[in-house]
Amino acid sequence: MKNIEVKQIIDPVSTSDGAGVKLKRSIGVEPNYFDPFLMLDEFGSENSEDYIAGFPPHPHRGIETVTYMLAGDFEHKDSTGGKGKMTAGDVQWMKTGSGIIHSEMPTIKEGKLHGFQLWINMPAKLKMSKPEYIYIDAAKMSVHKDQDKQIKVIAGKFENVVGPVKGHNIEPIYFDIELDKDKEFNFKLPSTHNTFIYLINGEIRIGTNKHNNIKDSTLILLSKGDKLNVIAKSNTKFLVISGKPINEEIARGGPFVMNTKAEILQAVQDYHNGTFVK
Repeated sequence: MKNIEVKQIIDPVSTSDGAGVKLKRSIGVEPNYFDPFLMLDEFGSENSEDYIAGFPPHPHRGIETVTYMLAGDFEHKDSTGGKGKMTAGDVQWMKTGSGIIHSEMPTIKEGKLHGFQLWINMPAKLKMSKPEYIYIDAAKMSVHKDQDKQIKVIAGKFENVVGPVKGHNIEPIYFDIELDKDKEFNFKLPSTHNTFIYLINGEIRIGTNKHNNIKDSTLILLSKGDKLNVIAKSNTKFLVISGKPINEEIARGGPFVMNTKAEILQAVQDYHNGTFVK
């Protein structure tokens, strides 16, 4: 087995999206894609002015968006008729395919809002597939718990706990891990996958090679391998996300991600012509 080590530590960039929601972006800047992952945003604030305007209706084509709520409430509506109110612990996994128009608006007027949105690329053969909205209730989420750790399994499998997202082309792994001080998280990953850790809070050591200290709200890209070892230097919370690369050309135009510039121009034309939603 090959040890997985820290490849790169990335401090997120403060930015805003939607109608001015303040967030931290760690994948998708410049852009720094990490195939099959296109973007990762952390949004979080106790100041309602940072999130109250939300994400009014906007289009997507050719990607999947995975939104995971840790605190606060969001309401989702889309052009397929999909809708749902997301609360702490809930996940929405949206396959935009050929085109979807959706909104995500906060339903709280004050208090803490905290969560993540991940963009996953779709292969060419699926980019024009029928859109799909999947809502995963926190109460039905699969959780592993022992004396050292708690692992919420959104996708993939940890020991005997299987996540609700199955049969996906990138064979995703998405864990939310809470690890007690001085305890270890060990996991065998597919050697073909690209994997990253997002440290939400706490202090961790990854692998056997020495690496710089990692601050809260930091992205850690990992080397390929199959043996992941994480040691908590304090009580900590982090995400482990992994997926099989698609290895295709990426053309991006705002909310559209296709394989060629011509396909991006077609998406823009379809949107303005009113033929975007099939």
